[in-house]
Amino acid sequence: MSNADAAHGRSSGALVQSVDRAVTVLELLARNGEAGITEIAGELGVHKSTASRLVSVLEARGLVEQLGERGKYAIGFGIVRLAGAATERMDLPRLGRPFCDSLAAELGETVNIAIRDNDVAINISQARGTASVTAHNWVGQRTPLHATSSGKVLLAHAPPEDQDDLLGEPLERYTTRTVTDAAELRKDFEAIVRDGYATSYEELELGLNAAAVAVYSYDGAVIAAMSASGPSYRFSRRRMREVVGAMRVAAKELSSQLGYLDV
Repeated sequence: MSNADAAHGRSSGALVQSVDRAVTVLELLARNGEAGITEIAGELGVHKSTASRLVSVLEARGLVEQLGERGKYAIGFGIVRLAGAATERMDLPRLGRPFCDSLAAELGETVNIAIRDNDVAINISQARGTASVTAHNWVGQRTPLHATSSGKVLLAHAPPEDQDDLLGEPLERYTTRTVTDAAELRKDFEAIVRDGYATSYEELELGLNAAAVAVYSYDGAVIAAMSASGPSYRFSRRRMREVVGAMRVAAKELSSQLGYLDV
């Protein structure tokens, strides 16, 4: 073995050892909640200066945080971001279905979760409430962003260039209430971001009203929209406010399962 090969082997071994020690520190903090440098050094079987250097690297990456000046250490929010990145790849329809079911049971209305696919919204999960008067299945349906409450939530939180692309093209009018004016829609988007919800009053179908709120991923991006819809004679503006409150609670819980921290 050459000197270069030997040096490479020692370097690789040291790297593996450092990674192993870092994981051990994280497991210790996850198990105990918090620990000081002395305790961490004892767990690793190293000098306190070595443990301190390792913890400093983890702290710089946000994986651990110090609880007060010269205090003990605990798991940092960086771990949550990493966990959220993995959670987001989970089956969102499966993860969101219990929330749809419970919300539909609470409201008595149809509840959907939709995601954006370029210039349309796709419904990926649905539950029908006891008061639902239609058996229409929206799962897998592609609906326009500008004429649905879910679509408007998704578009309102989309990058400006995506908004420009959609609003730069002629928009289809589905009913006499469909908003197709770009300037008016931009004002709607500002209100949606400010107020935290979107509405649709017979804009896609006559007799159908809906409201939607955002679902957030671990990094604060809007990954989906949760909506509730019902007949216009029952889904009044006053009723809409009540529905939005319940949906916000459900969407916040779903977002937290995706790693989002509402701070």
